[in-house]
Amino acid sequence: MSDVHSQLALLQTNGVNLSTAELLRYQQLAKLFSLAPKRSPQARLAGSYLTKHKGRGMEFDEARHYQPGDDIRAIDWRVTARTGKTHTKIYREERERPVFLFCDFSPSMMFGTRLLTKSMQVAHICSLISWSAAAHGDKVGALLFNQSQHKEVKPLARKRAVLHICHELMDLHATSHEQVASNEADVQAFADACARLRRLARPGSLVYLLSDFQHLGSAAQQHLSQLSRHCEVRAIIVDDPIEHTLPQTRSIQRVSVSDGINQQRWLLGDRKEEDTYQRWREQQNSAMEQSLKQANISRYHISAGLPLDTQIQGMQQERF
Repeated sequence: MSDVHSQLALLQTNGVNLSTAELLRYQQLAKLFSLAPKRSPQARLAGSYLTKHKGRGMEFDEARHYQPGDDIRAIDWRVTARTGKTHTKIYREERERPVFLFCDFSPSMMFGTRLLTKSMQVAHICSLISWSAAAHGDKVGALLFNQSQHKEVKPLARKRAVLHICHELMDLHATSHEQVASNEADVQAFADACARLRRLARPGSLVYLLSDFQHLGSAAQQHLSQLSRHCEVRAIIVDDPIEHTLPQTRSIQRVSVSDGINQQRWLLGDRKEEDTYQRWREQQNSAMEQSLKQANISRYHISAGLPLDTQIQGMQQERF
C-alpha cells in the first residue's frame, strides 16, 4: 500500500479526480514519446515528418534526369557536370500532420483496482501525447466524450492548445462519475463518438483512440475502418489488472465482479476458478483486438495499475 501512495505522490494525483498539476507534469516527459509514423506514409499520411512525396522540401532524396517542367533552381550541377546530362535534385517534403485524440470517459472507464481508474490513465496519456505534439510543433485537437456528453477541441498549435485540452479533460471527467452504466447506451455513445471523429479528423491526421474498447460494436468498427483509410489510427487499450487475472489471496474467498451492467461471482484462491476467469477475459480481449485489427488500427496496451512513466516505451510497441 505504501508503494501505491508513493506512486500517487509522484504522479501528483489521488487516482480518482483530475488536477491541473498532474496534467501539466507530462510536459516534462513529452520528448520521451515519439509521434513518428509507424508505417510507410503513402499519400494518406502527413506531418512534420519525412514522407515519400517528391518535391521541393527540407531533405535531399535523389537526383534524376531533368524533365520538362522541372524547376531550374533544382538542377544538380555537380551530377550534370559529371554525367554530361542534366539532372534535377528531388527532395522529400516535410508536411504538417495534426494529432487528434479520442478520449473515452464512459462508465466502464470509471473503474480501477490498484493505482488509477482507467479514465484517469486516459487523461494522463492524452496529456502526454498533447505535450509531445506541441513540443514537435504539430497541431493537436481532441474529442472527449462520455455516455451523454462530448467536447470538441479543434486542432491548434503550441502550449495554448494543450492547456485547452487539459481544461476540457478536467471538466468532462468531473461529471463522468455520475453516469449509470447501460450497455445499449454505452455502445451507442461509442458509435456516435466514432462517427463524430470521422468528421473532425482531417485526412492525414495521426489519431489516437484512448479507451478500454468494451463498447466497440459493429457500427463503431465501420466508422473506424473508414477513418483508417485516410488517417493513421492508433488504439491505446487501457485496462485494469483485474481485467486479466483475479487477485491472489491466501484463503478462498467468494467475490462479485461487475462491469456496471453484468455481475458474476468468482472464487478467489481457487486455481480452477482463476483459470476459467482468465480464459473468459482472454476471449473478450481477443475479440476486441480482432475488431481493431480488421479496422486496420495499430494496437498498444497500457495498464491503469502502473504509472504511465514506466509504460511510455510500451505505448510505442505496436501489436499486430
